[in-house]
Amino acid sequence: MCWADLLVLPAAPYRLAAFLFAALFHHLWHLVSSRYIFLLIGGCLLASTATGSYAVLLHIPATGSMLVLLSISPACAHTWVFALQMSWQTLCHLVLSTRELDPQAVALSAIMLFTQKATSLALDIHEGLMLLQLGQGLLQLALPLCSYLLFFPALLGGPLCSFSRFQAQAEYCGALPCSLRAAGQQCLCALALQGLAGELATGRAAPDWTFLSTTTHRLAVFTQTWNKSTSCCLRRLVFQRFPAQPRLVTFAFSAWWHGLRPGQVFGVLCWAVMVEADYRSHPFLGAWATSQGMKLLYRGTTWVFTQLIVAYILVAVETESFSVLCLLWTSCNSILPLSYGLTLLLLLLAKKPKQN
Repeated sequence: MCWADLLVLPAAPYRLAAFLFAALFHHLWHLVSSRYIFLLIGGCLLASTATGSYAVLLHIPATGSMLVLLSISPACAHTWVFALQMSWQTLCHLVLSTRELDPQAVALSAIMLFTQKATSLALDIHEGLMLLQLGQGLLQLALPLCSYLLFFPALLGGPLCSFSRFQAQAEYCGALPCSLRAAGQQCLCALALQGLAGELATGRAAPDWTFLSTTTHRLAVFTQTWNKSTSCCLRRLVFQRFPAQPRLVTFAFSAWWHGLRPGQVFGVLCWAVMVEADYRSHPFLGAWATSQGMKLLYRGTTWVFTQLIVAYILVAVETESFSVLCLLWTSCNSILPLSYGLTLLLLLLAKKPKQN
């Protein structure tokens, strides 16, 4: 693989454009006087450029959520915003899921990220972590909220930023705390890793190394760290609010949040079973591996198992039809997930007599 080919990879133009926009944003940040308007206009322009006419699908829930937050009492704000966002997102998934064009896919991704922001903001208000200053004028109160919901640095990606942190940075008089040098180093590291993966995958005798997605030997640890922003959001919105079977409910909600397509439902529920088996089996295996050699064997074997299960889940999630899903289920690739499921069943059956 030629290193110049990195510039024509599907994601390379978006990364390059994002870096250029980050440099422009860093330069203009301390020059503009009204940063809320700057971020709001930038978000609207970015949404229109990336999704075209589908940007209206993002502006409708943004307007609705802002009106709900300004008109509903804090005790009911989270329920109303959650119902509005998930209803709208489910409708958009049903309408746009059969289309494969880039604007629709980008619009769906932006709506999913927007749901995280809107519901987290409503939960902050519900729990009293953020107080709306109702004594201010309507414009002074609505502009920061609308700017937060649509500000462009995190509109199409990036970690979830709380409203209090966003407001503190927007009203900060100095320069941005992060430098372009750090952003450039991260960009170069990402390109280097992409090139290394391409070299390994295109070697003469090399297998497909793209499934080597994690360095941990614990599937549960990978689940918590692969997307920290989404993981923290799901933990707060779902896991901590359901005392009965919180892990299963969290994964079921994740399947709903991703669109409830056949492959996604199967992959996410399979993921839930694998994580539950991981939580229950590793304490036993870790106690069994006492010597240094056994620990090395235990970590190496479980690391390989984790890679294979992650690859299996990713293939299942990307599956679009029942026929392809049935082929995956009946293939030899299902042996390891079935073994994990059987292990979980045996551990549950062994635990019940002790509890009785």
